[in-house]
Amino acid sequence: MFIEFGIKDFIDILLVALMLYYTYKLMKASGSINVFTGILVFILIWLVVSQVLEMKLLGSIFDKLVSVGVLALIILFQEEIRRFLLTLGSHQHASALVRFFTGNKKELLEHEDIMPIVMACISMGKQKVGALIVMEHNMPLDDVVRTGEVINADINQRLIENIFFKNSPLHDGAMVISKKRIKAAGCILPVSHNLDIPKELGLRHRAAMGIAQASDAHAIIVSEETGAISVAYKGQFYLCLNAEELESLLTKEN
Repeated sequence: MFIEFGIKDFIDILLVALMLYYTYKLMKASGSINVFTGILVFILIWLVVSQVLEMKLLGSIFDKLVSVGVLALIILFQEEIRRFLLTLGSHQHASALVRFFTGNKKELLEHEDIMPIVMACISMGKQKVGALIVMEHNMPLDDVVRTGEVINADINQRLIENIFFKNSPLHDGAMVISKKRIKAAGCILPVSHNLDIPKELGLRHRAAMGIAQASDAHAIIVSEETGAISVAYKGQFYLCLNAEELESLLTKEN
């Protein structure tokens, strides 16, 4: 029997492939890749049982599990689904479209805004003062800001260093920089449970990776043990950066 295959079918297959690919990337970034693989195996078995082998009893059981499983997956992966929708809504092109209709302009961090951050990190690295700085981009971090103390101050090298001074009450948390302002300090970040993170990296690095997986922010880490400067960005670590490399990485979003 001849099966017609047109451009619509090609687009259909392409969209399904893209959906599976981005779902795979999302699950991999969140450390749920084994669950994603298990779901694919279950779907494959269900198709074989119900469509190929045509086992009516077992097929009907699988049909019921699938209908209930959709709701279970929504509950199980509610954070990942929320993150996906936030990422979709805060995507560069989507944000540009919203700004076009609303008339709002995106405030970009310029050289004079980034250099105090870079110089503060270099200075704290030399003194081995631990620090964790999160730079907000398209995706808002209001939930993170609410966990800390609101500062709402100009970006200043000395202020950053004073906040992360060892005797400061806010030095253990994260600083959030948003819209050319130091928005808050002492903030609590989601910790990544990704098993691929090297064991020699501490809790600051795991917290930085957690926010880098949940948003499009840059998370800068200054190690208290070694003084090394690292950045977590889009689920990836950039380790042992110098001043030029740090500045270059922080201007990527711009």
